Amino acid sequence: MTVLKTFITAVVGIFSAATSANAIMNGVGKLPVMGYNAWNAFACNVNETLILQTAQYMKEYGLLDVGYNHVNLDDCWAMKNRSATGEVISDTIRFPSMNNLTDQLHALGFYAGIYSDSGWFTCAGYPGSFMHEEQDAMTFQSWGFDFLKYDNCAIPFDDIIREGITGKYHRMVDALAVVAEKTGTTFVFSLCEWGWNQVWLWGAHMSHSWRIDDDIAPHWKSLTSIINSASFITQATNHYGRNDLDMLEIGNGDLSYDEAKSHFTAWALVKAPLLIGTNLATISQEMLSILKNQEIIAINQDPVHGTSISPFRWGINPDWTYNATHPAQYWSGPSENGTVFMLINTLSQPADMFFNLTESPWIRAGIQYSVRDLWTHTDNGTAVRSFTAMSVPAHGVVVLLLKEDGNEPAGLMPPCAGEALSQCTAEDGTRYS
Repeated sequence: MTVLKTFITAVVGIFSAATSANAIMNGVGKLPVMGYNAWNAFACNVNETLILQTAQYMKEYGLLDVGYNHVNLDDCWAMKNRSATGEVISDTIRFPSMNNLTDQLHALGFYAGIYSDSGWFTCAGYPGSFMHEEQDAMTFQSWGFDFLKYDNCAIPFDDIIREGITGKYHRMVDALAVVAEKTGTTFVFSLCEWGWNQVWLWGAHMSHSWRIDDDIAPHWKSLTSIINSASFITQATNHYGRNDLDMLEIGNGDLSYDEAKSHFTAWALVKAPLLIGTNLATISQEMLSILKNQEIIAINQDPVHGTSISPFRWGINPDWTYNATHPAQYWSGPSENGTVFMLINTLSQPADMFFNLTESPWIRAGIQYSVRDLWTHTDNGTAVRSFTAMSVPAHGVVVLLLKEDGNEPAGLMPPCAGEALSQCTAEDGTRYS
């Protein structure tokens, strides 16, 4: 909704009095959230019927079966004024019964998410939760919600709030802790702070993810800008902290099929949350198949390796070049089933993409590797020392899973591959470069 949001996903459980902001890490929130958020497709034009119909589509289309198990409201669900006693009220026409909404979502097999703000108002001008944190948290719990997205608009003046960034958000963290103590209910807390550099203050306390670029738009230029931003901060990602690249625009705007594949692949493999932001009533089967690629989803949801893939070569530009049009093209990272490679063709025409295996820090020298293509779902033989992806489509992507498959053949010349060749030396001192 706004520029440079930060999302912190936290499990808020039962807290001790001495460490009220230290969440119990019980496994919830360890992996990126998958699901649906209504904002990008519908903005404020939402109601109970639309949300439930979207959930029905998610179940009918098999999206729930592959892991998209959250259905989250965004802004505009409330009345503009609180009750006489201060309670936030859902829109009496569009959301006449929040309990009915969450009951039906739960019956379908989904978690239910709601939205509020740390300031006086939400970004669309509805009541924020400042000075009503515990009251609102109890309301959200009584309505049956499991997930709270918490925004950063309408910030109180400094002489009113008298707190820093973390203090402002700890108000709701502590409120959710009280709710947990009183009711046993826990939330996934998605915090929108709009400045990812601030998120490190939260690292010791909760699992978190942070927005890294402008709001996404459904065109290639927006995707490359966000991928470019992600390329410089992949080291920040683990099971309890991740870069959030914003919602999935699969099926929106003018994105081609190949561009949509690149979009989904990059988001999934950097371990971003996968929240669908499209109108499922109009999505094509071709675009739906992208969202349901279970081999790609398995990397996103890897329970062993929470780290992002990272660039090992920029390609068109010298390494570490900041270029929002032509970001890094060659990426790799570990997974529980092998080393993952992502090759993105940022050119406007097809291109062959070559790399030496040992350019990736996750590959061992002297080993041959079996090659699995995670988009064609085919086993493509064995790679020895190097690999070339032929005719990668314009703005397209190739994703490979390489697994060790024994020692490379004996007698290969030169005896060293790639960058090691410049210092390739026998025991007697003979150089082979």
